[in-house]
Amino acid sequence: MAGGSFVFTSTALRSLELDKDNMLERQKYKKQLASHHLNRYMLKKELRERAPLRSSTFLPPAVCQDAVVQNALYTGDLEAMQHLFPRGSTANLIIEPQGGDMRWVAAGHGLWSLSYEQELTTPLHITASRGFTDCLRLLLQRGADVDLAPEGTTALHESCENCQPECTKLLLIHGANANAVTEEGFMPLHFCTSPESLECAKNLLQYGAAINGRTLDESDTPLHVAASNGLPDHTELYLRYGAAVDKRNNEGLTPLIAACSQPQEVQELERYFKVCQMLLGAGADVHTVDQDKRTPLHMACKNVNPDIVDLLLANGACVNDMEYGGEAPMHNILKVVCYKLSHQPERIVRALLNHGSIRVWPGALPLVLKHCCGSPRTIEVLLNAYSHLKVTDAWVESVSSEALKEHKDFYESVFSLERTPRSLQHLARFKIRIFLEGRVHKVVPKLDLPTFIKNYLLLEYRDYVH
Repeated sequence: MAGGSFVFTSTALRSLELDKDNMLERQKYKKQLASHHLNRYMLKKELRERAPLRSSTFLPPAVCQDAVVQNALYTGDLEAMQHLFPRGSTANLIIEPQGGDMRWVAAGHGLWSLSYEQELTTPLHITASRGFTDCLRLLLQRGADVDLAPEGTTALHESCENCQPECTKLLLIHGANANAVTEEGFMPLHFCTSPESLECAKNLLQYGAAINGRTLDESDTPLHVAASNGLPDHTELYLRYGAAVDKRNNEGLTPLIAACSQPQEVQELERYFKVCQMLLGAGADVHTVDQDKRTPLHMACKNVNPDIVDLLLANGACVNDMEYGGEAPMHNILKVVCYKLSHQPERIVRALLNHGSIRVWPGALPLVLKHCCGSPRTIEVLLNAYSHLKVTDAWVESVSSEALKEHKDFYESVFSLERTPRSLQHLARFKIRIFLEGRVHKVVPKLDLPTFIKNYLLLEYRDYVH
């Protein structure tokens, strides 16, 4: 027998026949699934009150696999589409694209096969998502059903998701439901998740989109979505239309907590700060907590946004509130200092201490040194909250060689405290801060003292300890 060949036994032949039967069954199932989507859509349509601009004579859409039609749609070829959809024809079609992503599909009897994932769409979805406004207008004039949703999303959802305001407006003018709900429970406003989608959101609200509509799974409002994505212009727009500022989703998050909870890159910090500023200006509760009793301040410290921390503290946030795990905001910031050096974590540590935050247990300082040594200013602020420090060899071992090399002068000043007491100047500062007990941030700026002394009392950085 030649290498690589095998005998076609009766068992092997039977296996091939079964594979053929399974393929036929899967093709039959695909057609049934498409029919199911269409039938379900038509049933919903009969039960739903018809919009004034919609035609009452729609026929069930046909399934189209014509490659020429698909090519014209996907390239936005208006001239070709005018020939393919002449006057009197219908554009009410279901498109079944060829190809797609591979995925494992259950074939029955505990067997799975790797097949191409097919997603049904329509000419409206294709043109609206790609911004082919003229093509979209032609299809609407040829009677395309504006709310057809073979995969659960309408063309309006797609145009908003892809930030196509002209297509969004055109669909709405032709009667698209501004509050259409996907199978996952999302309305078009929930698809406005980027700064470029602002005009889409404006169009939706002008045509009656529900400003406090909720998603099915998470119960998010559009304001939650805007806050989570750091969209100040959307936030301002939604608040102007009466968005509820303290609505909670299923996880207990208000829009303010949602904004503070999102991981933020350096270039995004200002956007999220503006969102929080608007929410607080609209009356958002700074003391609200999620299901784990985490406050906006907990989350802002965790994601290291110094401006938001300052904003929350200025609006009365409590620095020593504990979440269910027994951690205060100070714990949250110290755990992430080494990952967020570019976010200026030292500003947050300084602000928390000036507002009366609990301090680190002295015995844990070597561990803090180990995790935060890349931010010497954070270490400086923490150490200046104590009158005496017991510096040991463990402190020296906790500082990485890279940090020691890069910040040699600072760490030498720290290690010198092993044999040198703190200066009288620092001890005087410590006594005043202890006397003020959490009122440092209020009292010190009002004292009739030189600015450099006030800054010293507020733990201004000097890049060494003494």
